[in-house]
Amino acid sequence: MTEMKAGSCAVVIVAAGSGQRLGHGVPKARVPLGGEALLVHAVRGVLKSGIAAQICVAIPAGDEELTAMCGKLGAEAATAGLAFSVVEGGAQRSDSVYAALAKVAEGVTTVMIHDAARPLVPSGVFNRIAAALKDGAKAVIPALAVSDTVKTVVPANLPATGAGLEKVVGTPARNQLRAVQTPQGFELATLRRAYAHALTLDDEAASRITDDAMLVEALGEDVYVVQGSTHSFKITTPMDLLLAEAMLEGPLRPRWIEG
Repeated sequence: MTEMKAGSCAVVIVAAGSGQRLGHGVPKARVPLGGEALLVHAVRGVLKSGIAAQICVAIPAGDEELTAMCGKLGAEAATAGLAFSVVEGGAQRSDSVYAALAKVAEGVTTVMIHDAARPLVPSGVFNRIAAALKDGAKAVIPALAVSDTVKTVVPANLPATGAGLEKVVGTPARNQLRAVQTPQGFELATLRRAYAHALTLDDEAASRITDDAMLVEALGEDVYVVQGSTHSFKITTPMDLLLAEAMLEGPLRPRWIEG
Protein backbone atom coordinates (compact mmCIF):
# COMPACT_ATOMS: atom_id res chain seq x y z
CA MET A 1 0.00 0.00 0.00
CA THR A 2 1.25 3.50 -0.85
CA GLU A 3 2.47 5.55 2.11
CA MET A 4 1.56 9.20 2.48
CA LYS A 5 2.88 12.03 4.58
CA ALA A 6 1.46 11.69 8.09
CA GLY A 7 -1.74 13.68 8.50
CA SER A 8 -2.76 13.52 4.84
CA CYS A 9 -6.33 13.58 3.58
CA ALA A 10 -7.90 11.14 1.13
CA VAL A 11 -11.10 11.69 -0.84
CA VAL A 12 -13.34 8.76 -1.73
CA ILE A 13 -15.60 9.45 -4.71
CA VAL A 14 -18.59 7.13 -4.93
CA ALA A 15 -19.37 6.66 -8.62
CA ALA A 16 -21.13 3.29 -8.75
CA GLY A 17 -24.74 4.49 -9.06
CA SER A 18 -26.97 3.29 -11.90
CA GLY A 19 -28.40 6.67 -12.88
CA GLN A 20 -31.68 5.14 -14.03
CA ARG A 21 -33.73 8.23 -13.19
CA LEU A 22 -31.60 10.35 -15.55
CA GLY A 23 -32.68 8.21 -18.48
CA HIS A 24 -29.30 8.13 -20.27
CA GLY A 25 -28.97 4.36 -20.15
CA VAL A 26 -25.47 4.52 -18.64
CA PRO A 27 -24.13 4.62 -15.06
CA LYS A 28 -24.64 8.05 -13.55
CA ALA A 29 -20.90 8.79 -13.36
CA ARG A 30 -20.71 8.57 -17.16
CA VAL A 31 -23.60 10.95 -17.84
CA PRO A 32 -22.27 13.97 -19.76
CA LEU A 33 -22.36 17.48 -18.34
CA GLY A 34 -20.90 20.34 -20.35
CA GLY A 35 -19.04 17.90 -22.59
CA GLU A 36 -17.45 15.91 -19.74
CA ALA A 37 -18.74 13.03 -17.58
CA LEU A 38 -20.02 13.81 -14.09
CA LEU A 39 -17.08 11.85 -12.66
CA VAL A 40 -14.57 14.05 -14.49
CA HIS A 41 -16.09 17.18 -12.97
CA ALA A 42 -16.10 15.61 -9.49
CA VAL A 43 -12.45 14.52 -9.65
CA ARG A 44 -11.28 17.84 -11.05
CA GLY A 45 -13.16 19.61 -8.28
CA VAL A 46 -11.11 17.69 -5.72
CA LEU A 47 -7.89 18.46 -7.58
CA LYS A 48 -8.78 22.16 -7.73
CA SER A 49 -9.44 22.31 -4.00
CA GLY A 50 -5.91 21.19 -3.16
CA ILE A 51 -6.97 19.41 0.04
CA ALA A 52 -6.20 15.78 -0.86
CA ALA A 53 -3.11 13.60 -1.12
CA GLN A 54 -5.11 10.65 -2.48
CA ILE A 55 -8.29 10.09 -4.48
CA CYS A 56 -10.02 6.71 -4.55
CA VAL A 57 -12.96 6.19 -6.92
CA ALA A 58 -15.55 3.42 -6.58
CA ILE A 59 -17.05 2.45 -9.95
CA PRO A 60 -19.46 -0.27 -11.14
CA ALA A 61 -17.84 -3.66 -11.56
CA GLY A 62 -16.80 -4.40 -15.14
CA ASP A 63 -17.40 -0.90 -16.51
CA GLU A 64 -14.60 -0.64 -19.08
CA GLU A 65 -15.46 2.91 -20.10
CA LEU A 66 -15.27 4.23 -16.55
CA THR A 67 -12.09 2.24 -15.99
CA ALA A 68 -10.50 3.94 -19.00
CA MET A 69 -11.78 7.31 -17.83
CA CYS A 70 -10.21 6.72 -14.43
CA GLY A 71 -6.92 5.93 -16.14
CA LYS A 72 -6.87 9.41 -17.68
CA LEU A 73 -8.00 11.04 -14.44
CA GLY A 74 -5.28 9.14 -12.59
CA ALA A 75 -2.71 10.68 -14.92
CA GLU A 76 -4.10 14.16 -14.10
CA ALA A 77 -3.91 13.36 -10.41
CA ALA A 78 -0.32 12.12 -10.72
CA THR A 79 0.65 15.36 -12.47
CA ALA A 80 -0.78 17.22 -9.47
CA GLY A 81 1.19 14.97 -7.09
CA LEU A 82 -1.78 12.88 -5.87
CA ALA A 83 -2.12 9.12 -5.55
CA PHE A 84 -5.12 7.71 -7.42
CA SER A 85 -6.82 4.34 -7.06
CA VAL A 86 -9.97 2.64 -8.33
CA VAL A 87 -12.13 -0.02 -6.68
CA GLU A 88 -15.23 -1.93 -7.74
CA GLY A 89 -18.31 -0.59 -6.01
CA GLY A 90 -20.98 -2.76 -4.43
CA ALA A 91 -24.73 -3.09 -4.59
CA GLN A 92 -25.17 -0.50 -1.83
CA ARG A 93 -23.41 2.83 -1.43
CA SER A 94 -21.99 1.68 1.90
CA ASP A 95 -20.40 -1.32 0.15
CA SER A 96 -18.60 1.04 -2.23
CA VAL A 97 -17.31 3.24 0.59
CA TYR A 98 -16.18 0.21 2.59
CA ALA A 99 -14.22 -1.11 -0.40
CA ALA A 100 -12.61 2.29 -1.01
CA LEU A 101 -11.58 2.71 2.63
CA ALA A 102 -9.51 -0.47 2.31
CA LYS A 103 -7.41 1.32 -0.33
CA VAL A 104 -6.66 4.40 1.75
CA ALA A 105 -2.90 4.82 2.06
CA GLU A 106 -0.79 4.64 5.21
CA GLY A 107 -0.27 8.09 6.68
CA VAL A 108 -3.78 9.30 5.81
CA THR A 109 -5.62 10.44 8.94
CA THR A 110 -8.70 12.17 7.50
CA VAL A 111 -11.03 11.19 4.68
CA MET A 112 -13.84 12.87 2.78
CA ILE A 113 -16.63 10.82 1.23
CA HIS A 114 -18.01 12.48 -1.88
CA ASP A 115 -20.63 11.68 -4.52
CA ALA A 116 -19.79 11.89 -8.22
CA ALA A 117 -23.41 13.01 -8.60
CA ARG A 118 -22.46 16.36 -7.00
CA PRO A 119 -20.06 17.57 -9.70
CA LEU A 120 -20.06 21.33 -9.06
CA VAL A 121 -19.00 21.54 -5.41
CA PRO A 122 -16.89 24.70 -4.92
CA SER A 123 -13.37 24.50 -3.49
CA GLY A 124 -14.52 26.54 -0.50
CA VAL A 125 -16.69 23.68 0.75
CA PHE A 126 -13.76 21.23 0.68
CA ASN A 127 -11.59 23.74 2.48
CA ARG A 128 -14.15 24.48 5.20
CA ILE A 129 -14.41 20.77 5.95
CA ALA A 130 -10.63 20.34 5.95
CA ALA A 131 -10.25 23.26 8.36
CA ALA A 132 -12.78 21.80 10.82
CA LEU A 133 -11.08 18.40 10.72
CA LYS A 134 -7.72 20.07 11.36
CA ASP A 135 -9.34 21.85 14.29
CA GLY A 136 -10.15 18.51 15.94
CA ALA A 137 -13.61 17.58 14.66
CA LYS A 138 -14.04 13.85 14.02
CA ALA A 139 -16.98 14.31 11.64
CA VAL A 140 -17.93 17.34 9.54
CA ILE A 141 -20.72 17.73 7.00
CA PRO A 142 -21.67 20.61 4.68
CA ALA A 143 -25.30 21.68 4.80
CA LEU A 144 -27.74 24.42 3.90
CA ALA A 145 -30.61 25.86 5.88
CA VAL A 146 -33.99 24.54 4.77
CA SER A 147 -36.15 27.20 3.16
CA ASP A 148 -39.35 25.15 2.80
CA THR A 149 -41.66 24.21 5.64
CA VAL A 150 -41.25 20.48 6.27
CA LYS A 151 -43.98 18.15 7.56
CA THR A 152 -43.82 14.66 9.03
CA VAL A 153 -46.66 12.47 7.79
CA VAL A 154 -48.25 9.04 8.14
CA PRO A 155 -50.44 7.08 5.68
CA ALA A 156 -54.14 7.98 5.87
CA ASN A 157 -57.43 7.66 4.01
CA LEU A 158 -60.85 9.28 3.85
CA PRO A 159 -64.16 7.44 3.37
CA ALA A 160 -64.79 8.73 -0.15
CA THR A 161 -61.25 9.33 -1.34
CA GLY A 162 -59.87 6.05 -0.03
CA ALA A 163 -56.22 5.18 0.54
CA GLY A 164 -53.29 7.04 -0.95
CA LEU A 165 -53.53 10.08 1.27
CA GLU A 166 -51.14 11.15 4.00
CA LYS A 167 -51.85 12.97 7.25
CA VAL A 168 -49.60 15.54 8.91
CA VAL A 169 -48.46 14.51 12.39
CA GLY A 170 -45.82 17.15 12.99
CA THR A 171 -44.01 20.25 11.74
CA PRO A 172 -40.35 20.43 12.80
CA ALA A 173 -38.92 23.84 13.59
CA ARG A 174 -37.47 24.99 10.27
CA ASN A 175 -34.63 26.97 11.86
CA GLN A 176 -33.19 23.71 13.21
CA LEU A 177 -33.33 21.80 9.91
CA ARG A 178 -30.43 21.45 7.48
CA ALA A 179 -30.21 19.84 4.04
CA VAL A 180 -27.01 17.80 4.03
CA GLN A 181 -24.58 17.52 1.11
CA THR A 182 -21.22 15.95 0.32
CA PRO A 183 -18.28 15.74 0.68
CA GLN A 184 -18.56 14.60 4.28
CA GLY A 185 -15.30 14.65 6.23
CA PHE A 186 -14.13 12.30 8.97
CA GLU A 187 -11.21 11.28 11.08
CA LEU A 188 -10.30 8.05 9.29
CA ALA A 189 -10.12 5.94 12.44
CA THR A 190 -13.58 7.14 13.52
CA LEU A 191 -15.17 6.36 10.15
CA ARG A 192 -13.62 2.90 10.07
CA ARG A 193 -14.95 2.28 13.57
CA ALA A 194 -18.39 3.47 12.42
CA TYR A 195 -18.39 1.05 9.49
CA ALA A 196 -17.34 -1.80 11.76
CA HIS A 197 -20.25 -0.93 14.05
CA ALA A 198 -22.61 -0.85 11.06
CA LEU A 199 -21.91 -4.53 10.44
CA THR A 200 -23.58 -5.28 13.79
CA LEU A 201 -26.86 -3.53 12.90
CA ASP A 202 -29.95 -5.52 12.00
CA ASP A 203 -31.60 -4.99 8.61
CA GLU A 204 -34.19 -2.54 9.93
CA ALA A 205 -31.62 -0.35 11.64
CA ALA A 206 -29.28 -0.50 8.64
CA SER A 207 -32.09 0.58 6.29
CA ARG A 208 -32.49 3.82 8.25
CA ILE A 209 -28.87 4.86 7.59
CA THR A 210 -28.85 7.29 4.66
CA ASP A 211 -25.40 8.87 4.90
CA ASP A 212 -21.99 8.27 6.44
CA ALA A 213 -22.54 10.88 9.14
CA MET A 214 -25.41 8.80 10.54
CA LEU A 215 -23.01 5.92 11.09
CA VAL A 216 -20.79 8.19 13.16
CA GLU A 217 -23.82 9.56 15.04
CA ALA A 218 -24.66 5.96 15.97
CA LEU A 219 -21.31 5.78 17.78
CA GLY A 220 -22.31 8.76 19.90
CA GLU A 221 -19.70 11.03 18.28
CA ASP A 222 -20.40 14.70 17.59
CA VAL A 223 -20.99 15.64 13.96
CA TYR A 224 -20.25 19.26 13.08
CA VAL A 225 -21.84 21.29 10.29
CA VAL A 226 -20.15 23.82 7.99
CA GLN A 227 -21.75 25.99 5.34
CA GLY A 228 -22.51 24.09 2.16
CA SER A 229 -23.26 25.60 -1.25
CA THR A 230 -26.27 25.91 -3.52
CA HIS A 231 -23.91 24.67 -6.27
CA SER A 232 -23.42 21.35 -4.49
CA PHE A 233 -26.82 19.99 -5.46
CA LYS A 234 -27.11 16.31 -6.35
CA ILE A 235 -27.90 15.42 -9.95
CA THR A 236 -30.70 12.86 -9.72
CA THR A 237 -33.34 13.88 -12.27
CA PRO A 238 -33.24 15.33 -15.81
CA MET A 239 -34.25 18.70 -14.32
CA ASP A 240 -31.13 18.66 -12.10
CA LEU A 241 -28.96 17.96 -15.13
CA LEU A 242 -30.62 20.76 -17.08
CA LEU A 243 -29.86 23.20 -14.25
CA ALA A 244 -26.23 22.10 -14.09
CA GLU A 245 -25.87 22.48 -17.85
CA ALA A 246 -27.30 25.99 -17.66
CA MET A 247 -24.82 26.92 -14.92
CA LEU A 248 -21.90 25.82 -17.10
CA GLU A 249 -22.97 27.72 -20.21
CA GLY A 250 -23.06 31.31 -21.35
CA PRO A 251 -21.65 34.63 -20.15
CA LEU A 252 -22.97 34.22 -16.60
CA ARG A 253 -20.82 31.12 -15.96
CA PRO A 254 -18.27 32.95 -13.74
CA ARG A 255 -21.11 34.26 -11.59
CA TRP A 256 -22.66 30.82 -11.12
CA ILE A 257 -19.56 28.66 -10.69
CA GLU A 258 -17.86 29.46 -7.42
CA GLY A 259 -14.15 29.08 -6.90
